[in-house]
Amino acid sequence: MNFISTMLADDQLIGDFWAKFLPIFRYIMFFIVIVCAITIIVTTLMQSNDSNNGIDAVTGSQESYYAQNKGSSRDGKLKLTTIIMASIAAVCIILYFVTKLIAAK
Repeated sequence: MNFISTMLADDQLIGDFWAKFLPIFRYIMFFIVIVCAITIIVTTLMQSNDSNNGIDAVTGSQESYYAQNKGSSRDGKLKLTTIIMASIAAVCIILYFVTKLIAAK
């Protein structure tokens, strides 16, 4: 009987932990999504506007050395940062709603 009461007490302790941890975890996820959204907005606005990308396909112009190594340039880094922040935001949003479903049970 003592073993069973210990198991029940441990289960209650685990339940208390999740009851206290999940709301804090959701606040953290919400904060991370807000930071990612602001970063995405800023990095998108800082990128240069290449309006001739569609015309290059029609005219058949050759890519320059700069265009081939664009990933290491400022615009390449900004695009990579935008993609990474969008991925982090998507994962945090999914985790947020999964924890909402767990808390509802």
